[in-house]
Amino acid sequence: MAFETLFARYDRLMLFDTETTGLQYNRDEIIEFAAIVVENPDGQPRVVQEYDQLVALSPGSFVPPRIQELTGISTQDLRERGLPKTRVCRDIGEMLRGRTLMLAYNAHFDLSFLFYMLLRDGDPAVLKGKDKLDLLTVYRDRRSYPHRLCSAIEAYGLSGQVVNSHRAVDDVLATLKVMEEMEKEKPDLERYVNLFGYNPKYGIEGKPIGTVTYKPQPYDPIRPLYES
Repeated sequence: MAFETLFARYDRLMLFDTETTGLQYNRDEIIEFAAIVVENPDGQPRVVQEYDQLVALSPGSFVPPRIQELTGISTQDLRERGLPKTRVCRDIGEMLRGRTLMLAYNAHFDLSFLFYMLLRDGDPAVLKGKDKLDLLTVYRDRRSYPHRLCSAIEAYGLSGQVVNSHRAVDDVLATLKVMEEMEKEKPDLERYVNLFGYNPKYGIEGKPIGTVTYKPQPYDPIRPLYES
């Protein structure tokens, strides 16, 4: 783990992942939120916090059968062990204190859900001024299709170390390992801060994030997206 250029700009990195009841960020809900916080207090980056919580459903909501099958998370699990959304929002705000860079694999998706949860049950202002890095955008520049997290795990030879299980805690741990391999491969991650690629065939899914620059990104880029 190195990330010298990132830690020159930020006090901490927060990698995060969500599991949700569906794909509609303004209608569906986060049912699991996981994060890893990496800091660099003495020039040796290390994980200082691991966070993984089930999130209680809103009254009358439930986990659709296909989501339960995919994640293994049931409506009963969330009733018994889910933290209130207000508590999870406060925890997220604490992790985002100071100069924190937010990172995720397919970050636009997770950030969209996170914003709406904070809007309803917390303070969306905690996202203000926070830079964002999408590791899916980086991977699309590095490898040809397919571009799922499991594809990146296999491409970087991590299959025996991490898994893409459709549980947020496993996926965020896998994202950290993928990110470490990306840094070893080419130390240009800082060039992707606030730069998200999207499939030109389908466009940007959902509402764009105001602080992010979006650029069409073909399956087989000729040059890095930051040079296009």
